[in-house]
Amino acid sequence: MSMTDPDSILLHAEEHMEKAIEHLKHEFRGVRTGRAQPSMVEAVRVDYYGSQTELKALAAISIPEPTQILIKPFDATSLGDIKKAIEASGLGFNPIVEAKQLRITLPALSTQRRQQLATHVKKVGEDQKVAIRNVRRDANKHADGLAKAGVKPYSEDEIEQLKTEIQELVKKYEADVDKRVEEKTKEIMEV
Repeated sequence: MSMTDPDSILLHAEEHMEKAIEHLKHEFRGVRTGRAQPSMVEAVRVDYYGSQTELKALAAISIPEPTQILIKPFDATSLGDIKKAIEASGLGFNPIVEAKQLRITLPALSTQRRQQLATHVKKVGEDQKVAIRNVRRDANKHADGLAKAGVKPYSEDEIEQLKTEIQELVKKYEADVDKRVEEKTKEIMEV
């Protein structure tokens, strides 16, 4: 993307800050809280007739209670394979077979584990704020380059205005990170 005008610099900066938020959301999805969520098991790969298939394609996954996951296979003959795959996944879940379904009761998180997860969430948030600040640094470098632009050099005022807008983007995205970190931490600490 050419960085020859303020709009393209702002757009580029915003796109990269948005990527930092997307990365944050992706990281947080994998952080376990005390509440059961279908996403905890959806991606478990099951050997289904010789091909590795995600669990969400083989079964209906529901949450009957805040600490339980219920898995109802579309094909009852895959029950054993699904149980084996969950046990082998390293998630630490012990699925119980009931009729034609599996029930997982989540073990409670210890206070120490909750604190570790909260610390991890805070670190992921800080890493993304650093990424956002790096975008600002690059955008400001491009802004300074506009002053020396060959065709139409931009005035100092225009460049200062651009840097102000870049800083406003940084504030907006850092606030978004803080809000998401706070919400996730609250979710983790909830017993």
